[in-house]
Amino acid sequence: MPDILNHIDRISLNAVIPQVFANADIQPQSDVWQHDVNFERGRLYLVEANSGTGKSSLCSYIYGYRSDYEGTISFDSTDIKTLGVAEWTTMRLQCLSLLWQELRLFSELTAWENIAIKNQLTHYQSEKQINQWFEALGIADRKHTLVGRMSFGQQQRVALIRALCQPFSFIFVDEPISHLDDTNSAIVGQILTDEARRQGAAVVVTSIGKHMQLNYDKTLRL
Repeated sequence: MPDILNHIDRISLNAVIPQVFANADIQPQSDVWQHDVNFERGRLYLVEANSGTGKSSLCSYIYGYRSDYEGTISFDSTDIKTLGVAEWTTMRLQCLSLLWQELRLFSELTAWENIAIKNQLTHYQSEKQINQWFEALGIADRKHTLVGRMSFGQQQRVALIRALCQPFSFIFVDEPISHLDDTNSAIVGQILTDEARRQGAAVVVTSIGKHMQLNYDKTLRL
């Protein structure tokens, strides 16, 4: 598969549903589960959901972290369940970025060290750019603070910077502003969309209520 390791133009879900829902007596009312849905590169999506409807599961399925679903998820024309370990490694370095809801930062490392680990793998962003993001997000004075001693809102901003330290065709951000005020939420939205635009990438934002006020191309109800 010569192209899939360089970029993805479309992510397609065909009749996908979490296995935990598949055998339930009451099926979820959703724009995503059990439907045919396409996410296209260069567009901006909002996935709205109630808690417990599979929002984080959706991100984990597309990222290849979990496979407990029925139906088919494809990157362009390739079923992701056919990808091997080496292909997934390359995809996560070059094509897919994910800001996890639980962030998955290393609490025993500083904010800067958490980001450096990622950027040393990808060699994608300059130190100058990373410093500019720290400044814009109001956490420049926390660069050398252990993440475990930072507030969750500060950690969300660190995790965003880390997620941007790579090339990507699609970036998924799972409740990225749940602990941010309106000012910082707007800054996060601007940084995220600017970088996605620069890369010609798609942004998929998930939310259970509070979300960035962006010019979404499409909103889906999970």
